[in-house]
Amino acid sequence: VQLAASGGGLVQAGGSLRLSCAASGGFSSYVMGWFRQAPGQEREFVAIINRSSTYYADSVKGRFTISRDNAKNTVYLQMNSLKPEDTAVYYCAADRNYRGSYPSEYDYWGQGTLVTVSS
Repeated sequence: VQLAASGGGLVQAGGSLRLSCAASGGFSSYVMGWFRQAPGQEREFVAIINRSSTYYADSVKGRFTISRDNAKNTVYLQMNSLKPEDTAVYYCAADRNYRGSYPSEYDYWGQGTLVTVSS
């Protein structure tokens, strides 16, 4: 599976962005996740989607929504009410079996897209 993330940018606090991750190769059978990494910090879990089931980090619950379009081989992350602490490089990830929040368990990664939220 090859993944390509896009949609990052600069936004003011309170604003919205939608990230996209285009995938190739058996997309519909994979668990898809979004993770983020701020400067000097560990990569952290944001959200995952398995078929139609979703799971979110507490820090983004109620503000972010993960979705997938299997016909377009794409997973999305709609981010609303953005905060400066959401600033990070966002990565999409895929795995055939793992459904958890540990980045090290995911086999496939996109290149990352930078989200910057100004105060």
